[in-house]
Amino acid sequence: MTLTSHAIVLLAKLFSGFTVRWVDCQPDTCQRIYFANHTSHLDAVVLWSALPRELRAVTRPVAAKDYWSSSWFKQHLAHSFNALLVDRKEIKVHKSPIDIMLKQMGDVYSLIMFPEGGRSSGESEMTDFKSGLFYMAKKRPDLELVPVYIDNVNRILPRGEILPVPLLSCITIGPPIFLETGEPKHVFLKRAKASVQRLKEL
Repeated sequence: MTLTSHAIVLLAKLFSGFTVRWVDCQPDTCQRIYFANHTSHLDAVVLWSALPRELRAVTRPVAAKDYWSSSWFKQHLAHSFNALLVDRKEIKVHKSPIDIMLKQMGDVYSLIMFPEGGRSSGESEMTDFKSGLFYMAKKRPDLELVPVYIDNVNRILPRGEILPVPLLSCITIGPPIFLETGEPKHVFLKRAKASVQRLKEL
């Protein structure tokens, strides 16, 4: 980890004051996809920072290229937490985001994903999951799919704001799920969304 990486972790802890709960799941360097609700641009940074150091070294947050490449500073930050930047606007058939993510994972890295796609308000129910998580699970059935619920980060950096406001947040990491044989896409995505929502009540 670089000096900037360490600074990101310290600042994330300072501003979010996060506590982490592992529920029926333990930290492990096996390949996983951590999939979480999405309410703030800070979600990826906070969740990555909340992982133990040995997991951070092999975990890459998937982030929007148009946001994290919009300035030199954001590009530097994204590089420092090893973000995998995905283009949400110019998707090419022969170069799909799923194939790019699988290639970047190789047989080493885990990913942090936000299946809702865009950010929700944080005040209402989660929006329906996009199909990306399903196709990742279909192409790599060996991956552990680990649900995560991130609470209160949207208030630390509200939509449209630039500077974060220090508040307390909680990250709950739940038991892995897998794509079942023959499970239809809509059934799996509904089950995956429910596995994240369930953590909110714990």
